Amino acid sequence: MIVRSLADVKSAGSYGEKEGVWSSARYLLKSDDVGFTLTMTTVSRGQILELEYKNHIEANLVIEGQASLIDVVSNTTYELGPGDMYTLDMHDRHKVHALTDLKLVCVFSPALKGDETHDEDGSYPAA
Repeated sequence: MIVRSLADVKSAGSYGEKEGVWSSARYLLKSDDVGFTLTMTTVSRGQILELEYKNHIEANLVIEGQASLIDVVSNTTYELGPGDMYTLDMHDRHKVHALTDLKLVCVFSPALKGDETHDEDGSYPAA
């Protein structure tokens, strides 16, 4: 059984943030050998993040806040709030526009090592 607090995540170096933009607490990583990564991510109000996970599938559950999710290819916009989920099952290029402070629980497959950062395309490197 794996049990971790936010303090545990921070002390292990599995927490990152860009102050005033986003933060990410990575609770489960590749080294945990469960096959996926679990994060709690926050995006600050007014931020627009353009991302495309070319090497991972990502599922997101909105816990708090409101956002617009824009499919960059089709230009379709989805309005999201607490309890809404979206999954980037086709490695979709997308924008997340945080209309309020936004808190998400995110799952990545395959699992992340934990030190990845977004490249110029908004992607993480292959596992």
